[in-house]
Amino acid sequence: MKDLISLEIIEKKIFLIRGHRVMLDSDLAELYEVSTGNFNKAVSRGNPGT
Repeated sequence: MKDLISLEIIEKKIFLIRGHRVMLDSDLAELYEVSTGNFNKAVSRGNPGT
């Protein structure tokens, strides 16, 4: 079972840019435990389950 990630850790990775809350792809990939490249491929395919 995956360990839960502290809300504080996630909040530190969220940036406010031009009024929008954003996260870097590398930080999101780390949360999903995949490589950044595979994360970006999944996003471009529109496949949220990968």
